[in-house]
Amino acid sequence: MQRYFVDSDAIGPDRVTIRGDDVHHIKNVLRMSPEDRLICCDGQGRDYLTEVESIGTDEVRCRIIDSSPSPGEPGVRVSVASSLPKGDKLEWVLQKGTELGADSFLPFTSARTVVKLDGKRAAKKQIRWQRIVKEAAEQSHRGRIPPVELPGNWRGLLEKFPSYDRVLFAYEKEGQSLADALKGAVGRRFLVVIGPEGGFTEAEAMEAASAGAVPVHLGPRILRAETAPLAILSCIFYSYGEMGGEPL
Repeated sequence: MQRYFVDSDAIGPDRVTIRGDDVHHIKNVLRMSPEDRLICCDGQGRDYLTEVESIGTDEVRCRIIDSSPSPGEPGVRVSVASSLPKGDKLEWVLQKGTELGADSFLPFTSARTVVKLDGKRAAKKQIRWQRIVKEAAEQSHRGRIPPVELPGNWRGLLEKFPSYDRVLFAYEKEGQSLADALKGAVGRRFLVVIGPEGGFTEAEAMEAASAGAVPVHLGPRILRAETAPLAILSCIFYSYGEMGGEPL
């Protein structure tokens, strides 16, 4: 069933009003009609099963049939910090990471980051990134839309480490296995830190460790910058029973 995120103030006691780009999708792409059903989500983890009542030029009005907690939100929260990769690789990480269950995304620049974004370009990119995440969240039946922050710098990212229960620093040169790092984890809020195509410098690795990060490796193979975060997300969610695995 088609799913849309709506602002909480558009949800009344018995009606939901859909506005914006989704009106065009409902009206002209899906060609829905009154009495068709769709799911609206308030972005805070609650779903509303609704029936279309009317389709106008600027809004679609729906009657609420039932509501329930969104089943698509994982019990463990994993944020992904990716040093800006080249091309559209970050868009792939945002889309697939959202489908897997990522809680938020923190793009950043580090010593070997090739991509540089000024203020205007960064803001424009963020709008596009957030749209990609919204569509992925709808497709994968998430209960909320993961936020994508404006690109920050390495120093700013280090300052955020204390906000998480465990920071996993992907570093191919050393570190413990991901399995061992997860066994010793306390709490359910993770930050996964991924470097650019050229990897992190030794100085950055030392700074990350000093800030409390746990260096981890992903086995004998070297994964691409866009593959590593998705692999780690999958392993964490599987380990916590979010993908059919046995919880730790």
